[in-house]
Amino acid sequence: MKAVVQRVKRTTLCVDGKLISEIPFGLTVFLGVKTGDTEKEAAYLAKKIAALRIFEDENGKMNLSVKDVGGEVLLVSQFTLYGDSSHGNRPSFTLAERPERAEPLYEYAVEQLASYGVTVKKGVFGADMKIEQLNDGPVTILLEI
Repeated sequence: MKAVVQRVKRTTLCVDGKLISEIPFGLTVFLGVKTGDTEKEAAYLAKKIAALRIFEDENGKMNLSVKDVGGEVLLVSQFTLYGDSSHGNRPSFTLAERPERAEPLYEYAVEQLASYGVTVKKGVFGADMKIEQLNDGPVTILLEI
């Protein structure tokens, strides 16, 4: 499982021109599920994301988590994180889990993250989503297990 975590000032997510989710500030997280991933990996990443100290404290040091600052998380499923373009120019997605297995793991990750007291908003699994975000920093962290 892989997560791209971005600190944001705001993010909006639309499908077919309709606003689905938005967060005023916090983290936008793109989550990729790899073939063979289990709830163990989803739980680990959820715990890590909730505790990740990438917000500044009163001294300007990245010492605070999204929960500490009262931010929200927008968790977006993104199978393309497992795109392999090492051969040719067209990525292969054979490492990405099948949708029928990936979606329950994505939902489990949402539940686990919320269990840490973090407000979690979601994308629409498998949809063509349009995402606008204002990155903060920018701060982008790649987590993989």
